[in-house]
Amino acid sequence: MSKLNGNERWKTKMLMTEHVEQYEQKQDDEVRKMITVDERTMVRDLILLPYIDTMVSKSLKEIEHSGNILKRAYLMAGQAIQRRIMQDTYQLQKELKQRNIRVLADEQEEFLVYYKIFCRGYQERFGLTRDVMRTEISLRLTKYTADLGAVLKDLQK
Repeated sequence: MSKLNGNERWKTKMLMTEHVEQYEQKQDDEVRKMITVDERTMVRDLILLPYIDTMVSKSLKEIEHSGNILKRAYLMAGQAIQRRIMQDTYQLQKELKQRNIRVLADEQEEFLVYYKIFCRGYQERFGLTRDVMRTEISLRLTKYTADLGAVLKDLQK
């Protein structure tokens, strides 16, 4: 905000049209450089997907070593979920790259994990608490499982 905004004296002064347009364009450019809510959600998902993949991998290893009768079916389902996670990760990386956004791990504290977001010339610090991460991971795994269940139901028909 400029010092002139809100100053009543300047309302009566004449401004050249191109100066007004340049000022408005500059303001619009500044807003466009900032990260949007959708992009922030994409960054959050990109951060969480490797954790989800690790959890699914550990679960698949446990299943491989179990004596469960349905071991093969569980392994196939887990691998299908893992493929979907990889596809989503690839799509998010591609989309964020197109939008000129990079995400780097920063530091970890007891209950927080920080990341640096480089977005169109700006740098921002993004933190997630472990509780939020756990909740989001649980929700995403539930969604992946429900999607797989829907595909299986469609195959039955």
